[in-house]
Amino acid sequence: MKIEISEQGKVPVSSGGIGLFFEDLNYALDGGLYAEMLENRNFEAKDVHGEWDRYIAEDDGGYAWSPYPAGADVALKVKTDRPLFPENPHYMRVVTSAPGQGVCNKAYDGLFLKKKTDYKVSFYARSYSYKGKALVQVRLGGEVLLEKKVKIKPDGQWKKYAFRLKSKKEADGASFCFLLAGAGSVHIDCFSMMPEDAVLGVFRRDLVELMKEMKPGFLRFPGGCVVEGNSLENRYLWKNSLGARERRKFNWNRWAVHATGPENNFRSAYSHYGQTLGVGYYEFFRLCEYIGAKPLPVVSVGIACQYMSTEFVPLGDPALETYIQEALDVVEFATGGQNTVWGRVRAEMGHPQPFALEYLGVGNEQWEDSPVQKNTGKPASNEFYKRFELFEKRIHEKYPDLKIIGTVGPTVGTKTHADAWERTRANLEKDPDFVYASDEHFYVSPEWLYGNVNVYDGYPRGAKVYAGEYAAHVPGSGCALFNAPQANCWEGALAEAAFMTGMERNADVVVMASYAPLFGRLGYTQWSPDLIWFDGKRAYATANYYVQKLYSLYTGEYSLRVSGAEGKVYVSATHTEGNGLTYLKLVNAGEETVEAEIEGDFDFGSMTRIVRLAGELSDYNTLEEPMKISPQEIAPTSPSALSLPPRSFSVVVFMKETAK
Repeated sequence: MKIEISEQGKVPVSSGGIGLFFEDLNYALDGGLYAEMLENRNFEAKDVHGEWDRYIAEDDGGYAWSPYPAGADVALKVKTDRPLFPENPHYMRVVTSAPGQGVCNKAYDGLFLKKKTDYKVSFYARSYSYKGKALVQVRLGGEVLLEKKVKIKPDGQWKKYAFRLKSKKEADGASFCFLLAGAGSVHIDCFSMMPEDAVLGVFRRDLVELMKEMKPGFLRFPGGCVVEGNSLENRYLWKNSLGARERRKFNWNRWAVHATGPENNFRSAYSHYGQTLGVGYYEFFRLCEYIGAKPLPVVSVGIACQYMSTEFVPLGDPALETYIQEALDVVEFATGGQNTVWGRVRAEMGHPQPFALEYLGVGNEQWEDSPVQKNTGKPASNEFYKRFELFEKRIHEKYPDLKIIGTVGPTVGTKTHADAWERTRANLEKDPDFVYASDEHFYVSPEWLYGNVNVYDGYPRGAKVYAGEYAAHVPGSGCALFNAPQANCWEGALAEAAFMTGMERNADVVVMASYAPLFGRLGYTQWSPDLIWFDGKRAYATANYYVQKLYSLYTGEYSLRVSGAEGKVYVSATHTEGNGLTYLKLVNAGEETVEAEIEGDFDFGSMTRIVRLAGELSDYNTLEEPMKISPQEIAPTSPSALSLPPRSFSVVVFMKETAK
C-alpha cells in the first residue's frame, strides 16, 4: 500500500487540541483525585433516592462510621445544635462506656498506607464533661499501625487538633478510629487524613501524574451533568467551593441516583455519593497550572439535567439573572484584579496573580425541549437557543475576547443535533465570535466510529467542533453503565484511534477533543469505559488513555493531506516546519499485516521512530497487568516503509536530515 502525504491544502492544527474532561462521576473526586482519605468526614452525607423529577435527599450523617469495637456499648448520634460551622451543621456525639471505645471510619475500601510516608491528620472536638485523652488510630485487624494521643478539655468549645503521623510499613484495608481513653461523651467533626505527598497539598499524586503525562491542552471541569444537577438546587454551585474547606457546603452528587428503578426500589448502590467540595474552582485552576493545561470551566444556564428533570428557569424570569451573574463572576474570579470582588477572593485564597482563562463552557449538553411541567401538567419550552444567545451576549459584552464553548446537544445525527447546528451556524454568520466551538457528544459502537471516520470531511468550514465527550462502547464487553474495566478493551480503543485520524485530518473543524469519562474507582463506578482506573492503592492507564496520549504528544502544527489508505487502514499526518518533524498515524484495523510505503510531495526526511499499540481485540489493562496494552518502541528498518501488524495503531516520526 502506498500512502501519499502532501503539503497542498494543509490546514493549521490548534495547539493543545487534545485535552481532558473531568466530571465528578465514578467517585472521581471524593474518593479519587481529591487526596482526602476519609469518607463522609464531616457527617453531612445524604441518602438520596427516587426517580424522574422525584428525588428525596435524607440526612444520613452517620454513614461510613460505626462503633468500635463492633458490638460495644457505644452511643453515636448525629446532632445539629451549636454546630462547628453553619454551612455544614452536622456533627457526631460519641458516648463511650469503657476505655478504648469510640468510632471508626470505613474509608471506602479501607485506608492504604505507604511505607515511610507522613500523613496530615486533623479534626475538631468539643467536650462539656469528658476530661481525658482521645486516641486517633489507624488499625488493621487488632494491630495499631498509627496512633496519636491528644488531651480533651471540658470547656464546651470547639477546638481543632492537627498533627502528622508516619507509617512504618505498607498496609491496605485499614480503618481510621477515634477512641476515648475512658468513659465519657465528646462531640467530633471535620476529620481529615491526607498524604504528605499530595500534589499542591490537595490532589492524589498518582492520578495527577497520569493526567500530566498526557500533556493535555485543556481541562474541562466540573462536567458534565454535575453542572446541571438533578434539580437546579442540586446543580454545581461554584461559589460554595471557595474558602476554607470546612465551610464549603456539602452537596449530594447527581450520580447518586443514576440507574434507579423498581428493581432496586429506586435506590442505587451509590445513594450516599456526595460532594464535599474539598476540590473547587480555586483548586481546579491551580491544577491546570500544575499540569500545563488551559482551564475550561463550565457554568449552568438554568436548566437541570434533561435526562433526570423537567426543571428550568423560564426565559424572562428575573431568577435567570443569578445564573448569568454566576457565569460572569467565574471569569472575574479567575482573571479579575485584587480590586474586584471575586479577584480579591482569589487573592485571599493564595493566588494574587490572575489565572489564565481563555475558554468558558456555557451549558453542558442541553437541547431545545418542551417538557411537561410537573407543577402544571402542561408542556413548556426551555427556549434553549434564545437562552444561550442571551448568555453569550452578556458574557461577550463584558469579556469580548473570551472563547465561549457552546453545545449542540447530547447526541449526533439526530434532529436536535441538526437543529442546534443550524441555529449555531446562523449566529456565526452574523458574528464569527459568537462561539469558538460547539460541543458534540457521542458514545457509540466501534462500527459507528469506523463508519464515520470521514464525517468531518463534510462539515461546513465556518463552524468549529469540540468533541467534548466520546468513547467507543463495545457490545458484549461489559461496557454497560456499571463497574466494568473490561469495557476498555483494545477493540474500542483501536476504533477511537481510527476515528481520530478523521479528526486530525479535519483540524480546521475539530479544534478540541476530550475522551470521557476520565476516572473510574473500582467498585464505585456508574459508567464505563473510563480513561484511568484506580482503587485506594494503585492506578493504571487504559489502552484508550494511550491512544489519547499518542495523539497529544505526536501532533504537529499543520495537518497534511493524505491519500492511498485502503480497506481497514486509516491515516492522518501532521507536520511542524520549525523542527522538520512529520508525524504519521496509521491504524490497521484488519486481521492481516499491511506493508506500507510512504511518499510525499515535499521532503519529510527519514523514518526515525515508530511507537505502536497492538493486541487482541479483547485485551484490556488491569491492576495486575497495567501495561498489557501500552506503547512500544519499534526500530525502523527503512527510511520510508514499514509493516503494519493487524489490530495496531502506529505513530511514525519522520525527520529531515538538516533538522537533526
